[in-house]
Amino acid sequence: MLENLIAFSIRHRVLVLFATLALSVLGVYNFQRLPIDAVPDITNVQVQINTEAAGYSPLEVEQRITFPLETELSGIPNLEYTRSLSRYGLSQITVVFADGADLFLARQFVAERLAQARGQLPDGSEPAMAPISTGLGEIFLYTVEAKPGAVKPDGSPYTPIDLRTLQDWVIKPQLRQVRGVVEINSIGGYQKQYHVLPDPNKLMQFGLSFDDLKRALISNNANRGAGFIERNGEQLLVRSPGQISTLDDIRQVVIQTRAGTPIHISDVAEVAIGKELRTGAATLGGNEVVLGTAMMLIGENSRTVSKAVAEKLEKVQQSLPEGVVARTVYDRTVLVDRTIVTVEKNLLEGALLVIVVLFLLLGNMRAALITAAVIPIAMLMTITGMVQTRTSGNLMSLGALDFGLIVDGAVIIVENCLMRFGQMQHQLGRLLSRDERFALAAKAAAEVISPAIFGVFIITVVYVPVFALTGIEGKMFHPMALTVVIALAAAMLLSLTFVPAAVALFVTGKVAEHENAAVSWLKRIYRPLLRMSLKARVPVVIAAVVLVLAGGFGATKLGSEFIPSLDEGDLAVQALRMPGTGLEQSVAMQAKIEKRLMQLPEVRMAYARTGTAELATDPMPPSISDGYVMLKPRVEWPDPKKTKAKLEAEVAAALADIPGQNYEISQPIQLRFNELISGVRSDVAIKVYGDDLSELTRIGNQIAAVMNAVPGARGVKVEALTGLPMLSVIPKRDVLARLGLSVAEVQDAIATAVAGSEAGQVFEGDQRFELLVRLPEAQRTDLAALRRLPILLNSDDNRREFVPLSEVAELVEADGPNQIGRENGKRRLAVTCNVRDRDLGGFINDVQGKIAELKLPSGYWLGYGGTFQQLQSAQARLSLVVAVDDLPAAVRRIWFDQRCGSGVFRCAVGAGRWRRRVGATRLATVDYRRRGFYRAIGCGGIKWRGDG
Repeated sequence: MLENLIAFSIRHRVLVLFATLALSVLGVYNFQRLPIDAVPDITNVQVQINTEAAGYSPLEVEQRITFPLETELSGIPNLEYTRSLSRYGLSQITVVFADGADLFLARQFVAERLAQARGQLPDGSEPAMAPISTGLGEIFLYTVEAKPGAVKPDGSPYTPIDLRTLQDWVIKPQLRQVRGVVEINSIGGYQKQYHVLPDPNKLMQFGLSFDDLKRALISNNANRGAGFIERNGEQLLVRSPGQISTLDDIRQVVIQTRAGTPIHISDVAEVAIGKELRTGAATLGGNEVVLGTAMMLIGENSRTVSKAVAEKLEKVQQSLPEGVVARTVYDRTVLVDRTIVTVEKNLLEGALLVIVVLFLLLGNMRAALITAAVIPIAMLMTITGMVQTRTSGNLMSLGALDFGLIVDGAVIIVENCLMRFGQMQHQLGRLLSRDERFALAAKAAAEVISPAIFGVFIITVVYVPVFALTGIEGKMFHPMALTVVIALAAAMLLSLTFVPAAVALFVTGKVAEHENAAVSWLKRIYRPLLRMSLKARVPVVIAAVVLVLAGGFGATKLGSEFIPSLDEGDLAVQALRMPGTGLEQSVAMQAKIEKRLMQLPEVRMAYARTGTAELATDPMPPSISDGYVMLKPRVEWPDPKKTKAKLEAEVAAALADIPGQNYEISQPIQLRFNELISGVRSDVAIKVYGDDLSELTRIGNQIAAVMNAVPGARGVKVEALTGLPMLSVIPKRDVLARLGLSVAEVQDAIATAVAGSEAGQVFEGDQRFELLVRLPEAQRTDLAALRRLPILLNSDDNRREFVPLSEVAELVEADGPNQIGRENGKRRLAVTCNVRDRDLGGFINDVQGKIAELKLPSGYWLGYGGTFQQLQSAQARLSLVVAVDDLPAAVRRIWFDQRCGSGVFRCAVGAGRWRRRVGATRLATVDYRRRGFYRAIGCGGIKWRGDG
């Protein structure tokens, strides 16, 4: 069959060359469509559910929201596990599905369960699914800043409120229209709000409550339609506008009328433009900015989407006021392009090296060029295959290509064709005619089909175990194996079609049958070594066995890592502070970090996100900052040869002078990789499962002490479950009963006074802003003023009495839970660390040995996470798959090539039990001119027969 394919290719050589050209053109076209990224996206099939619970403590969030939702979500088809995080005012549940599950179907399942669970949740708690993106979907970050001295048209400087308004209502809507962008996440600045700030003393003087203000604002802030009137054949629409649009409109709202005298909002409250109670902030170079993040739709091309966002941002800049700039601070395209340059450099150098070696060994320029042409053509065909299989081009997939393997089959065929051409020219004493050259090329190529095919087949089999990997390790390494297999298949197809046709068509001159100088020189070195080895057979075999045993022993001492670290060119510095640190304090401390980092000559830019953004895809407390250190190109460093590890050490030393913070130094994508793998941001996570938070903390501290004593541990930290300062307003139920008050009335008053209560919206064209009622800032942060907060006793409009909050509730300050993590419905605490200056597997072995000595209470157990989890999974599966893959070796044939005169003979020997019995050998002699090989069946020995 293959002989026929070769003969057909030579006979229809023009068609073959045209088809090869067409495949090359198709590859060039598909190169424009090839998804390109720095590394494979290892995000599993997951759905994230965020639920805001304003004012709820972590314990209340867990009890009222997280636990009911987790219970409702259990039993979803293809569910792998769930993990959750309960923080102040926020519940986040991550639902992970089995590999291969359809993400959109999974989201549909989750949406159905959420609809069923809504009745169990507190009023106002609306669970929402995160955007359809991945953990590596944050492909483009930009800041919105005002230039120094920039002012608004009224002459006042730009405020954080103004910048955030421009981000939310000018920049964000335009960037969301970019194809491939699923969401724009904002952090920093302040969302604009209209605030009504009542004076409690004036409220008591007029006998009014917070609820009276809310009702007045709601009933005086609406437009109503009243149908239409037909008059003189004309339809006249009737409407009654009553919507608030300015601060003066709010001030003029009438709350009540007493004895014909209206009481306006302005009589009891101050009305002003206010700021939200924000949960996150952004800084750049030590100054507060507004930071926007473009999130890519899952499955899109990160390089294409990043470029589109960058181009759109340049156009958006034209619509911004003078003095306001939107500046790019992170563009995935930069990393991807840098990765592509690295891959291109390696591929180009490899291709040139192969071409030089081919020319030296083949000794024929045309033959070398034909063989070398297989490289770019096979590469273009591989790109087409990658597009069809939706395999992204990245450092793992493209970097795995080896051009020496790709041209292996072509070299065998070309070399045999040259030898046959030379022999025939020598026998005939003249150049070959066209028909003779074509026939001989077909025959010469057919003679070496088997070694060419089996050489590629053996290489392909090596990658088979990689396809057995599942989960995150499968997502990481499947692109590499698939790309190599596609490239080898393309190269083999070219070797059987394009190469024979091109040799027959273009190798027309005299072909020398003698060996070239390079091969002759190699043989002069090889012959004496071969003779010496044959004379000293026993020592050579013994030395080989010793080397194999030594290598096997050395392999047991090797360390192990899950994946190599990609040098992203930038650093990520996560700053961790004491639980309960306020957002403003964290921002001030982060500013010091960035100013210190900017003093390093290698640093180009430093920026950070502190706390939680508008979309809580990456929820952090105000005490944690994710900092990004963008480095200059190496050529601009004072010492371009400085290693990344040394720079990290210098960064750590520079930040050690800033007190009150711990640091975790990593890289932007690497940081997200670790979090995607098991919900933590470190290389190693030891998880403690149990019920009691204090007991979990105690066990975690013991484990941290053990990990700190193991060489290689860096940044060991215990997840802070407690230590969040909390002010509890505890109602006095007996007093409430005597006064005829309910707990809800007291709670509503406190919530309105401190957090604010929404009383509608104010529209400014397309823009809309919340209208809130709450205490002035000076009073809402003053505990003494809160204790004097008036609580309305009854709703009799003729006679209203108030009682201070301190009479009906007790204000208690105490530390409470900081956050509560859960996994598969069980509380857990994580002890995390990074590993430096040693392998991950060896570090874990040492840690496990020492932790085994700890005695855990009944009902508590340990689990391991981080990249080590995937390392274990990959090792376990490969140990099984490789063993199974070796089973067929018992019946596999080992093929030997032996040239004898004018024939090429191959012998296949069963490799089962290696019985040393002469009687076990049976020879089946076949005329090689008809079948092309001799086959020896059995294990006792090999007999060579030939006519040469």
